[in-house]
Amino acid sequence: MLAIVNPTLDFIKLLAHDVRWSLLVALAKSDRRVQELVELLQRPQNLVSYHLRLLREGQIVTERRSSADGRDIYYSLNLDQLRTLYQASGQTLHPALACAAPAVDAAQPQGDEDMVVEQKRPFNVLFLCTHNSARSQLAEGILRATGGSMVAVASAGSKPSRVHPLALRAAAAMQIDISSQRSKHMDEFAGQTFDYVITVCDRVRELCPVFPGDPHQIHWSFPDPAAVTGSDEQQFHAFLQTARELSTRIGYLRLMMERRQQEL
Repeated sequence: MLAIVNPTLDFIKLLAHDVRWSLLVALAKSDRRVQELVELLQRPQNLVSYHLRLLREGQIVTERRSSADGRDIYYSLNLDQLRTLYQASGQTLHPALACAAPAVDAAQPQGDEDMVVEQKRPFNVLFLCTHNSARSQLAEGILRATGGSMVAVASAGSKPSRVHPLALRAAAAMQIDISSQRSKHMDEFAGQTFDYVITVCDRVRELCPVFPGDPHQIHWSFPDPAAVTGSDEQQFHAFLQTARELSTRIGYLRLMMERRQQEL
């Protein structure tokens, strides 16, 4: 078993396998189920599951049971943990190999003057979830507040309802105002072209329509914070935790966009 004892040789060994590396490459693009990874890698399921287990034990990959089908499990890449171990391993070998941590905190709104890259055309991004009330609304607000003129962002759902009051409160706690946003049906965006279509709900992923222009299809498997029961404070904590996790993912998404802009 490749349990990580320290962030040096064991970590390098964990990455230095073609199957595990291919799994990391696949999960860097989107959360995926085992069968999807089997099809992508063209490897037997028992082999893929074995290497996923090693990556989970190394805390580089996490798993979450699907909200759409409880028999399925979604696997996600723990980018924060991977980055920490990668940087620590380089610094252990030689201080010159230490990497500066990229700015992935998407919690604070930024103006256009803070953009690192020269603006070209904005990336069109659409977030989707079932009710377009919490996860996709938070994602829309966070990316709009932090992406500046680099993005044109919207959100929608398969069964839209209303923006959840606790989503408003969670966004406000992160100094982001989403009070002007509204719930929309994804049919409103039929035929429109997007660079990124990101599903943040397991159920809506199965219903995601086809958009022209071959957009990047990304799935982030998030549980619905509105399904959490308990005290008002416990329910709010679920929304705030979702907002914070979305903030981290969006921070890494922005890094990907900045790289793409440099390549355009």
